[in-house]
Amino acid sequence: MDCEIVQVILKGLKVLQGYNDYLRGKLLVNMATSVLQPGERLPNTKLEHASPRLTDDDSQAKLEAKERETGELPPELRERARLEIREEAGLREEALAQMRHFIEKHPAIKKCRTDAPFLLRFLRTKKYSIPQACSMLERYLTIRQMYPQWFQKLDPLDPKLAAVIDAGYLVPLPKRDSEGRRVVLSCMGRFDPHLYDSCVMARIHSMIVELLLDEPRSQLLGYTHVNDEAGMQMPHVSLWSLSDVRVMLNCIQNSTPMRHKCTHFVNIPHYGVKFFEFAVSLLSDKLKDRVLFHRTSDDLTKCVDASILPKEYGGTVPLKDMIEELKRKLLKHREDLLALDDLCIDLHALGKNDLTQDIHSTAGSFRKLELD
Repeated sequence: MDCEIVQVILKGLKVLQGYNDYLRGKLLVNMATSVLQPGERLPNTKLEHASPRLTDDDSQAKLEAKERETGELPPELRERARLEIREEAGLREEALAQMRHFIEKHPAIKKCRTDAPFLLRFLRTKKYSIPQACSMLERYLTIRQMYPQWFQKLDPLDPKLAAVIDAGYLVPLPKRDSEGRRVVLSCMGRFDPHLYDSCVMARIHSMIVELLLDEPRSQLLGYTHVNDEAGMQMPHVSLWSLSDVRVMLNCIQNSTPMRHKCTHFVNIPHYGVKFFEFAVSLLSDKLKDRVLFHRTSDDLTKCVDASILPKEYGGTVPLKDMIEELKRKLLKHREDLLALDDLCIDLHALGKNDLTQDIHSTAGSFRKLELD
């Protein structure tokens, strides 16, 4: 009897041991498979990532998108900002408060953005000179009100604007240059002067500029412009009057919060030389020194890294892919672009200033300009 009891007990222990082994094995499998996505099988060797790792470009894009929302510079640029534009946390908050107070008390400003990314456009451009930043803000609102045909209705779904974007006339490049600057490429031959006028051209530039202005890195590091004039025709030249060229360049220099660091021109035809000579003559001495002319695209790539340019210029990414990425960004920020039309300044309450007095002093048009 005792032997039978012992055998029963031993048999029960074996059953329990087997059940424990089963539970332990199941637990280990559950722990391993819990990090996998549904539908994936447990690999024989090591676990793989549940989702593919972001590429460096994707990670950078996500990082910059977050910076754009807050206006914050990345840690690696904060010391440079302190040295170059005097930006420190305390000064920044005080300057933002003073600009908001300026907007609130200004008798002519009826509606204006007061978020940090918007106001930092002006503060960083003017190196935290609050009077100069407030003056530029006033001028920015003024030109938008005075020239709505150039600066308003920046809708990426507008058929004319969408067609010009599709053609690849103006494209901010996905990768920055060696100085960390945003590079904006324009291709004159991709703008049809028989279908679109100077107002469409101006609105394209305004739309792209507004898309970029809230980037904190660009507010500090500035912009590089690459202008390919291949395909330029006489109808392109005659799109703009002398007066309009002067007004537009005044707006760009004195009323738009951009740090223009370098402007490259390449492939200018002989009949376009005087056009650009006149335009450059209207620039400040500082900006004149930042304009470079190149005879060929090969000459251009001695100054601009070809790898960041479209494939058509020696890079790796086709221009059409860059255009598609631009279209996605424009649609993402479409509501912000359209909301800019709500900004308002009362020009009558503003009264006369140098902007309204001086902008029409040059007469004539390029239709009357004798070209060699």
